[in-house]
Amino acid sequence: MTDFGIWGLIPPILTIALAFITKDVVISLFLGILSGTLIVAGGNPFAALVNLSDVVAGSLNDGWNIRIFLFCALLGGLVGLLSKTGATKAFGRWAALHVRSGKASMLMTWVFGLLIFIDDYFNSLAVGTVMRPISDKNGVPRAKLAYILDSTAAPVCIIAPVSSWVITVMSIVKGSEGFEQLGITEFEFFIRSIPYNLYALLTIIMVLTIILTNRDFGPMAASNRYHETTGSLYNQAYGDAPGEVAEVGGKDRAIAWDMILPIVVLIVSAVVFFPVTTWMGSIDGETITSMSQAMASMSFGDAFANTDASYALFYAVIFTLTVTMIYYFARRLFSIKEASEALKEGIGSMVPALLILTMAWSIGTIIKSAPEDGGLGLAAFLSEAVVAGGLPLALVPMIVFALSALIAFSTGTSWGTFAIMIPITMPIIAGLAKAKGLPVEGMSHAMFLGVSAVLGGSVFGDHSSPISDTTILSSTGASCPHLEHVGTQMPYALFVAACSIVGFLLGGLFLNAALAWIGAIALFVAGMIFLPRIYRKA
Repeated sequence: MTDFGIWGLIPPILTIALAFITKDVVISLFLGILSGTLIVAGGNPFAALVNLSDVVAGSLNDGWNIRIFLFCALLGGLVGLLSKTGATKAFGRWAALHVRSGKASMLMTWVFGLLIFIDDYFNSLAVGTVMRPISDKNGVPRAKLAYILDSTAAPVCIIAPVSSWVITVMSIVKGSEGFEQLGITEFEFFIRSIPYNLYALLTIIMVLTIILTNRDFGPMAASNRYHETTGSLYNQAYGDAPGEVAEVGGKDRAIAWDMILPIVVLIVSAVVFFPVTTWMGSIDGETITSMSQAMASMSFGDAFANTDASYALFYAVIFTLTVTMIYYFARRLFSIKEASEALKEGIGSMVPALLILTMAWSIGTIIKSAPEDGGLGLAAFLSEAVVAGGLPLALVPMIVFALSALIAFSTGTSWGTFAIMIPITMPIIAGLAKAKGLPVEGMSHAMFLGVSAVLGGSVFGDHSSPISDTTILSSTGASCPHLEHVGTQMPYALFVAACSIVGFLLGGLFLNAALAWIGAIALFVAGMIFLPRIYRKA
């Protein structure tokens, strides 16, 4: 038996349905995994529980997964260290001396949002903490600040080469059916798929356009008029604003560089470790016995492209933590006890994400593995069924974007949506591409487009969902009433999603990123011209 047929659809469908009902992605994923092990065990609950334990343990017994798990945990520890030094407060003091207008403060918020890409939670809270006093001083409505924070959190993290989001995506892609046929590494897959990530890139462009042109429309324009009329930075009709965000750290000795240095070290060390780990791995003790021989045997470009990202990022975050702690101790920004507490708090903050990540690996294993390996073989079944059913390959990106958006909006999380949709989307595209006789390069473009559609739809759903962590944290970071933030941001997110759908349709028809962008940008420009006028007349 190559698969369990239509029975294999139960785990993802159950997971999606429960996500709608419970709004809890962890419980939904767990019950989805349990349903899969029940099917594999022929309905025997005892065997199913044993299989479930094996699946979860197996997902954490893989070298790649272990390193990614530790990278995410230690990244949380780094965020904890940054939050205890008072560095963001010092950075805010520095920025206040150089930013003296509303547009300048919004531009600086946008730039910081692009730079603080290692974690979306840290982005929303740290940038909000730094920029809110500056934005308040320059008369920027809190809803506008919350929109900028939210739109430079997940959309930036999903296209940055160094972030917990990207590592999660690469780990899911790496284990999905159809990936091996492409003949590239998971890191190269990610890099080459960035131009197809229409929603994330368009969202960033949208924020910059709104800042530079001031062409607000819908509830955001109403929020601006409320501020101009009343002088209040938020609309009290939406309720009270969250309490003032507590200062991150309280050390008066901290300076702006204390916040910049660790982030720069993380980025630089990751770039260095990408080729270095490849060269280290090529040392076999026989034909290649030293690092110099390894470097001579492989170019920098090849070493960078063929790296194992899990090793590179794991080493990079350990190196960054070491440098950061030595630097902070030398600066006397905290004691050993305070550093230990900061690390524990930071790692603890990552537990929900790590739990989702483990569940994501587990349900991915159940979905894609063949029955002889304890799985359902759903990937093979869907691929065969879709090819036999004649679904046009051109429509797949648009469909998976919409479905991913629906799932992420209902659950308020992107990561669970990645886990559900990527292992389903990739084998479908691989099967359709093979049936259509596409060469490997054509299949690659189709894969980039399909996975980017999943990522874009997931980020849109997460970005616009009122129960999303980043939406809530952005409201908190900006000290904006949550419902005002959700209401003012929604039309902007929907507009960018509509542009993305047009782009994914054209991209699917022609398997070309340039044509996808032409369609998306054409609608984007038309919308930015006419939507403010339409809303103004209304």
